[in-house]
Amino acid sequence: MRFDTLIRNGTIVTATDTYSADIGIANEKIIAIAARLPFDSADNLIDANHLLVLPGGIDVHTHLDMPFGGTTSADDFETGTTAAAFGGTTTLIDFAIQYKGQTLRQAFDTWMRKADGKAVTDYAFHCIITDLGSSPVPRSSRK
Repeated sequence: MRFDTLIRNGTIVTATDTYSADIGIANEKIIAIAARLPFDSADNLIDANHLLVLPGGIDVHTHLDMPFGGTTSADDFETGTTAAAFGGTTTLIDFAIQYKGQTLRQAFDTWMRKADGKAVTDYAFHCIITDLGSSPVPRSSRK
């Protein structure tokens, strides 16, 4: 088995267990966890001796590159996700704002463009709905 990265000698901490093991990573996914994995099968080796190896956190409430009160939030998707990664957060969920007259799809696409090429972690969006609009009632539902 070949690994892009091998994390050796770490103390793995999960929600239920703490144990010493190596972690083999390929194509950005953990593919093996074992007491000892062969280090010669890895392109990159990280020695985690005396370190804790934790799962990445998820921040479910962020405001990146968000206009507010005549200014914009301090962090964009590059600086915000970089700071998050340094703190152990590997996924964030930002707020995509739908402005009056926009569809939800337009709001989503706007925030996707803000993140494109800048985000260094995984991300998702909550939509702030400000203009739901009126939906016509289908003819079959009218009485």
